[in-house]
Amino acid sequence: MTQLAGSIALITGGASGIGRLMGLELARRGARVVVWDLDAAALDAVVSELDGATGRASAGMVCDISDRHAVYAAAERVRAEVGPVDIVVNNAGVVSGRPFQELSDEAIERTFQVNTLALFWTAKAFLPGMVERGRGHIVTIASASGLVGVPRLVDYAASKHAAVGFDESLRMELRETAPGVKTTVVCPYYIDTGMFAGVRTRFPALLPILEPGPTARRIIDAIEADEERLILPPSVRLLPVFRALPTALFDRGAEWLGVTASMDAFHGRGKGPRSRP
Repeated sequence: MTQLAGSIALITGGASGIGRLMGLELARRGARVVVWDLDAAALDAVVSELDGATGRASAGMVCDISDRHAVYAAAERVRAEVGPVDIVVNNAGVVSGRPFQELSDEAIERTFQVNTLALFWTAKAFLPGMVERGRGHIVTIASASGLVGVPRLVDYAASKHAAVGFDESLRMELRETAPGVKTTVVCPYYIDTGMFAGVRTRFPALLPILEPGPTARRIIDAIEADEERLILPPSVRLLPVFRALPTALFDRGAEWLGVTASMDAFHGRGKGPRSRP
């Protein structure tokens, strides 16, 4: 199991939403939390909240994870000012939520810079130290859309499919080269945080819009227990079974479940790519 008490945990996009909640839960379980985000004001607020809730010093740093040089510089600062990082939670993400033909080139690039390429930069920054110490944990917050495509999420789903592949391949490499370093990939359905405001589900009992608090706690449980893959809700685990069907039947099943129409009323928080809340 990954020991949380006394560890240093870094969360990208951790100043609000599910990232903030995961940070609070990690802190409650004894971890010292470092938060990276682009929003300086929100960073100050969450660090104060973390310090007040736990009595331990936390740290917040402005970092654009789409810029590998910024990631490497911020990682050096963390090592110098806080210490070696034991757990990296790659939580930051963006969503455009537009049909493919309405996506700008810049929006597509931004989606992959934040949702996919940043995973490589944080891993390159912190994994060597973990391997040297013989312990550590790389966490990838992916998405159920990393397991199945959804209309109006072409760029997002593609980036999350890549995130799932990143975790799986890295896990297999580390099993041979550094078995003490663990990975966890999280594939949740829509979480009610505002990032996907307006999405809907046809069968709430089967595919519920997830509540942020319980979801954050379940993710931290998975990290602590070294679960390699967490899929929420559990019904999404049936996807591999459905993929054995002919493509036409698979598509009809997704349509019947309401998955293909889930983004029809999406509006998010404003125009353009939207940051993970």
